[in-house]
Amino acid sequence: MAEKIIIYDTTLRDGSQGEDISFTLEDKLRIAVKLDEIGIDFIEGGWPGSNPKDMHFFKEITNYRFSNAKISAFGSTTRPGIEPAKDENVKFLLKANTEWVTIVGKTWDFHVKEALRTTLDENLKIIESTIKYLVKAGRKVIYDAEHFFDGYKANQEYALKTIEASINGGAEIVCLCDTNGGNIPSTIAKIIKDFKKRFSIPFGIHAHNDSELAVANSLVAVENGAIQVQGTFNGFGERCGNANLCSIIPNLQLKMGKKVLSEDNLKKLRNVSRFIFELANLTPAKNQPFVGDSAFAHKGGIHVSAINRNPGTYEHIQPELVGNHRRILVSDLSGKSSIYFKAKEFNIDIDTKDPVAKEILNKIKELEMQGYQFEGAEASFELLMAEIMGQRRKYFELMGFRVIDEKRKEGEMPIAEATVMIKVGGSIEHTAAVGNGPVNALDNALRKALERFYPELKEVKLYDYKVRVLGSDKGTGAGVRVLIESGDREEKWGTVGVSQNIIEASYQALVDSIEYKLYKEHKKRRRT
Repeated sequence: MAEKIIIYDTTLRDGSQGEDISFTLEDKLRIAVKLDEIGIDFIEGGWPGSNPKDMHFFKEITNYRFSNAKISAFGSTTRPGIEPAKDENVKFLLKANTEWVTIVGKTWDFHVKEALRTTLDENLKIIESTIKYLVKAGRKVIYDAEHFFDGYKANQEYALKTIEASINGGAEIVCLCDTNGGNIPSTIAKIIKDFKKRFSIPFGIHAHNDSELAVANSLVAVENGAIQVQGTFNGFGERCGNANLCSIIPNLQLKMGKKVLSEDNLKKLRNVSRFIFELANLTPAKNQPFVGDSAFAHKGGIHVSAINRNPGTYEHIQPELVGNHRRILVSDLSGKSSIYFKAKEFNIDIDTKDPVAKEILNKIKELEMQGYQFEGAEASFELLMAEIMGQRRKYFELMGFRVIDEKRKEGEMPIAEATVMIKVGGSIEHTAAVGNGPVNALDNALRKALERFYPELKEVKLYDYKVRVLGSDKGTGAGVRVLIESGDREEKWGTVGVSQNIIEASYQALVDSIEYKLYKEHKKRRRT
């Protein structure tokens, strides 16, 4: 049986420290659910002592049941001169109430003296006592040996003593960190071999990408015995980012024969990558290996000719293995497979020879040209498929809406009011509502008009709202894409709208959100 490699995801903590990345609490919860669904082993939820949002995450995550992932809280060792029981950071770690805790400690003597400003012996005591206290409190501890490789090169004996201190404290796994991202694979391999001569504890690797080697360094660590790899989706992280799990996972599984994810979950890798890009409000990197749009795109005449004969001529793996697809840039000849996959996921029956699949594909391409993206907006995608297949009911008809955003004087917040006129069956409803902004007012007015006919809409809550500017070179005349997350007592769903008018884009996403609730309730009733 293939050796199992533990994947430890730190997108929600280390990844969120990247420039231009800011996850809301709802983003973090949605990402955690997505990571669990594909079989990620550990999810580092954040640093509960650093900010209220992370503390709220650990509180809210207790309402979720995970099938695969273990949630870990992250924090540092106690401060010099303070006992673990009195250290606020440690107290917050215990309040996070996770089975696993990841503790980072100083390994490099340079950092002990300059950053921690204490003695080398005191640092050893800090590491051991912090971990021992957490273990005694019932936590399982992963020890992140910060700057281990640089520390080893500077003072080999001391770096190893810090590892010994963590083991004496009761750490279950030691993670060796290339925190500055400046080491090369041969150095990583040599130091790990020396580490293994002294210790038999299970160990992992945490690499940063400052030398564009984080993935390579992670893989060589596994080749030399690491059983855990820490990284982030899409390589998000400080400076140049962390080791990219979107590359590490398929390399481990497809190239090195390690057990990481199930085959079905590996096929969801691209989907999860783009989902996280969307929630980060960033444009997916086209040239990202394995999962990027260009990873299996072919343009040169010689390439295209060879690919048409045998894809193996210019592709190192089958793109479908990671949920991607081949693209011929002159004339795109593929894409149906993803339609069939999504149809199956949504319990929509499409025969492989059904021309409707081609129609869905063409419609998606047309919408994507306008700026639509369906990653993070699965509900809109399902409604689109149902509409083309004639399975989408029209629950109401818009007769018109008006939104007024009025600011009466300087220093006061604007007043937003929306008026909506809709037709349901033979009845016309004309209502108005206020809100803390034009979109909120429009949402309130729509709900007010529809809840008389569809009382189940009272269960629907709007959890998140995002706007992405499309074609920023056009300034304030640019189009926008609006992504909305809604939910009821059973699930959450995402919807999307695109327009040059932000209110119209928001309306599209709001209507999809409402109609998806009605659509799924209708499907539920048909099944019973």
